Amino acid sequence: QAYLSYSNIAALTRLAGKPGWDITKTLDNVKIWTHEEGAVLSLKVEMQVKVPSHVAFSLLSDFSLRQRWDKHFLTCELLQAVSEEEKIYHVTSGPTAGHQPRDFVVLVSQRQPCQPQEPYTVAVRSVTLRAMPPRPEFCRSEILCAGFQIHSNSSSSCTVCYFNLVTSGVKPYLAANLTGSSKSIEDTALECIKFLE
Repeated sequence: QAYLSYSNIAALTRLAGKPGWDITKTLDNVKIWTHEEGAVLSLKVEMQVKVPSHVAFSLLSDFSLRQRWDKHFLTCELLQAVSEEEKIYHVTSGPTAGHQPRDFVVLVSQRQPCQPQEPYTVAVRSVTLRAMPPRPEFCRSEILCAGFQIHSNSSSSCTVCYFNLVTSGVKPYLAANLTGSSKSIEDTALECIKFLE
């Protein structure tokens, strides 16, 4: 478990630190970036939020609040509080065109910064839990690496960066977003900002 949580945080930190991000869209408070490496597409959504970083961190690290701003989350149930900083959730999301509803079992690891210039971190990855085997009504899906880094800008504002390492199966769905035919990513980002503020 200690290894899993360490690798969860490390994978997100590594993804965030990669060079070569391309900006694909800029709105008032939201920037969307992508990073392609072979078949792997990564997504970064940068949001400017008018709340202190510690407030954004406490709201984003509590996954049970996620449905209030992310319409892709239908349900989110806490399965196990491994520790104060590590929790395992079962998440379901609705069906998309031609696909049955999906579900995920995820480990959410949260870390406060050790140094003032470091970000708050909320890392997410799929795990296997014997108590929650795949169910026939859902397509069990996997999150390789996702999460938030929250950088403090001032005592009353912060930059929230959401990252997602996308597997090839989700690529067509995202491509529609990035070319502008669907606004799901930016709508979700704007909902997130509204919720945090």
